[in-house]
Amino acid sequence: MGGFTDWVENVADSKDRFDYRKKVAGNESASMWQSLSFGANYKAAYCLSACPAGEDVIGPYLEDRKEFLVDIVKPLQLKKETVYVVAGSDAEEIVAKRFKNKTTKRVSGGITPTTIGGFLFGLSLVFQKNQSKGMDAVYHFKFVGEETQDATITIRDKKLTVEKGLLGTADISVTADSRTWLKFLAKERSIIAALILRKIKVKGPISLFKDFAKCFPS
Repeated sequence: MGGFTDWVENVADSKDRFDYRKKVAGNESASMWQSLSFGANYKAAYCLSACPAGEDVIGPYLEDRKEFLVDIVKPLQLKKETVYVVAGSDAEEIVAKRFKNKTTKRVSGGITPTTIGGFLFGLSLVFQKNQSKGMDAVYHFKFVGEETQDATITIRDKKLTVEKGLLGTADISVTADSRTWLKFLAKERSIIAALILRKIKVKGPISLFKDFAKCFPS
């Protein structure tokens, strides 16, 4: 999702074809064309190959698991290619450690919520548990303005919990104008400016606010 979003924005921001070529390699453009031609599930081919779930494809895996790993999984692991990752994500860390022959290219998260409800719902989808290592904190979020909503977010033991309402005692409290917060998530508003103008107010250690952002890189 992030790779496609960034590709579209690169097309829109490029002055001409030469400028575009500086941003996007030829094989990346070809890969994107294949994805669009064959359908949105084209990129899922790796998952389907490496994880043969389903009666119609699981046979070879059950017959000889070792041979399956050698013939199907290993070539994909060794293939030299570009892997799209979100900066600061668990994926970027894993690729660097386990797949030395692959090149990472940073892209945006691809998910930009348009409502506070969407933001809270999406947290569990983009939570990076490895980035939360060592954290034990309770966050109170109070959204005001066009969309009012309260939420308690707990990050502990590399797990995330999102609950409605302001529950228990918070280690840090964040009060934010809902529209400003959504613009901040969309990179249309500076967090520094929002803090100065008091559109976003943080009560508690600012380090915990930074730790929170680290768990949801975009």
